[in-house]
Amino acid sequence: MSTTAAPHVGHDEVVEPAPPHAAHHTSTGLSNEKLAMWVFLGSECLLFGALISTFLLYRNRPVLNGPSVAELYDIPFTSVSSFVLLMSSLTMVLALSATQRGDATRSRIWLLTTALLGSSFVAGQVYEFTTFVREGFGFTTNLQSSSFYVLTGFHGAHVTIGILILLSLVVMSVRGALPAARAETVEIAGLYWHFVDVVWIVIFTVVYLIR
Repeated sequence: MSTTAAPHVGHDEVVEPAPPHAAHHTSTGLSNEKLAMWVFLGSECLLFGALISTFLLYRNRPVLNGPSVAELYDIPFTSVSSFVLLMSSLTMVLALSATQRGDATRSRIWLLTTALLGSSFVAGQVYEFTTFVREGFGFTTNLQSSSFYVLTGFHGAHVTIGILILLSLVVMSVRGALPAARAETVEIAGLYWHFVDVVWIVIFTVVYLIR
């Protein structure tokens, strides 16, 4: 009875390695991480929408205790602070571009610059808060002051979280854990940072400029 011999694999033949697993994508064409960030930002829109609406509701009510916030605004100072924050969106774009090119040095420089600009904005917000408190406009002075501090304070907290994210990206880059293949990590952080900037444009326009 004849038998069929199994095919012999020579020792000199090269076995091709299995291709690396591709990134998991959703039906939208976005990765799971990026889609999760978009969903998170959507929930943040609801949060800030509620906070802005609350401030607008109490801003038009008579103030029975202490000054109104409109009497204390320093529009030129806040405008400069807002410009600094908006410029950080540009440096964030440059950081992403450098990461995609594999230029780790420039990526770290632009990430640090973005964090520095964000820190300057937060410092300006702290200065504004302390000035308002000295003028008798504290957190519990009236409903208008409470809604103002909650709105702007929540935004400042979001900027601070963004700064920590940027600094963590710098640490990853120094350790060599942020190559061009992982540029999406910087892109996702950029989505959060741009969202924070856009929200401030709305807050600055509605709260500071529209009386």
